[in-house]
Amino acid sequence: MKRTTVFELVLPQRNAEVSANRWLYQALRAEILEGRLRPGARLPATRDLARQYGLARGTIVNVFEQLMSEGYIEGSVGSGTYVNRILPDELLHVPRKESTEASAPRKWRRRISDYATRTKLFPNLENRPSCAFRANMPALDLFPTTLWAQVASRRLRRVSTHLLLGCGPMGYPPLRDAVASYLSTSRGVKCVPDQVAIVSGVQESIDLVARLFLNPGDRVCMEQPGYPGAALAFEAVGAKVSAIRVDDEGLRVQDAGMRGARLAYVTPGHQFPLGVTMTLARRLQLLEWAGKSGALILEDDYDSEYRYAGRPVPALQGLDHCGLVVFTGSFSKVLFPSLRLGYLVVPPDLVDYFSATLSITNRHAPLLEQAVLCDFITEGHFGRHLRRMRQVYAERLSVLMECAHHSLTGLLEISGVEAGLQTVGWLHGRLDAESAAVAAARRNVEVTPLSRYSQGQLARQGLQLGFAAVDSKEIRRGIRELTISLDSELNLHRERSRAPLK
Repeated sequence: MKRTTVFELVLPQRNAEVSANRWLYQALRAEILEGRLRPGARLPATRDLARQYGLARGTIVNVFEQLMSEGYIEGSVGSGTYVNRILPDELLHVPRKESTEASAPRKWRRRISDYATRTKLFPNLENRPSCAFRANMPALDLFPTTLWAQVASRRLRRVSTHLLLGCGPMGYPPLRDAVASYLSTSRGVKCVPDQVAIVSGVQESIDLVARLFLNPGDRVCMEQPGYPGAALAFEAVGAKVSAIRVDDEGLRVQDAGMRGARLAYVTPGHQFPLGVTMTLARRLQLLEWAGKSGALILEDDYDSEYRYAGRPVPALQGLDHCGLVVFTGSFSKVLFPSLRLGYLVVPPDLVDYFSATLSITNRHAPLLEQAVLCDFITEGHFGRHLRRMRQVYAERLSVLMECAHHSLTGLLEISGVEAGLQTVGWLHGRLDAESAAVAAARRNVEVTPLSRYSQGQLARQGLQLGFAAVDSKEIRRGIRELTISLDSELNLHRERSRAPLK
């Protein structure tokens, strides 16, 4: 593929004893053979190259013609000159195996930090077509891309030098103001814009809190099952993670694993991955624990924007009167995943610590995207999109529950969630979640075993099912195929149970 962008060529200094023609030829040939001018790269115009190196244009033309005759470059008048995709030296070269001794890399041990040895890869979302029942994904086909493009275009047309320059580490002030207003109105969060930091998402928030408040050996407690990205961030800083069981009311605060913890990470609005909403009594109990133990609570407001039944549940942070809660959320699930923007609301006495840390790490989130998102919120588009998608997702959840009731009874019991983009199905009998997921995948159905979110053995086998990313037709197809696969797995299990021991 030809590359149209051309930069000035930096060639080696010319030796006064070598003619200009010979020097330029050898320099350009070396640039091509050594890979600095890659196949398909466009060479500068002869006039530009002559002006850059103070040579006659005729000299440049002669060298180009020689390289073209030898097969190194190609081109024609008006279309530019490019490096050939196949070089003559490659056609003449006979590949040979290098000796093992020559190719063996030098053996030496690289020294890295303890942090690096503890850090493990947390995979990104795979870029593939959505099918039933892909979880943690919004309906991207329904996002108003044209409207977003119009807002972005209008913002870029009136962009100022001030906007091009950048902003402070806590983020674009108008967006911080818009987020503070939104959280105060919709989530019951008590904050002013100065307490809001714009970050790349919840994962960055977790990493910031972990590095600011945890030392190696400190204990942090989180929900079981829970978000694996949080556990990886805590373990990377050397903290000891205590997995605390979740019941119908949320995190079990009286669990012995809570003792001595410096930090508690929770998703009270819509627990990940079970979908449980933490009760008011349990929230007050958690705040009391934090006040007595001197611990910090990191509240991840996961999927709370989409609630389909009951009254909206205010944030845990709104009940906090002592600065015990750091509150975080993201726009990636509400709008689209590649929009790497989220927010962090910190107690007033911690603002300087977060600001200083951001100033030496991320500096600030991409400013133009912040400005576009700010306009999208303040012009009312964000609120309208939320209302529209809340209705769409409620309908899809209803279809899922209805179809599951008719087809999956005796195989999978779907939990009646009231919020979020996915739900949980509890397997009946002795069905294994991992085997069920593999069987479903063979029929192009995507379900996630809950064991992948667990740091220990779960009392019950279950599957996570997303319903937001696909339409009703795909949900019905998914239920049919999932029923077939689970029924097949159950029959296989029965046959194995009846088989005589050898």
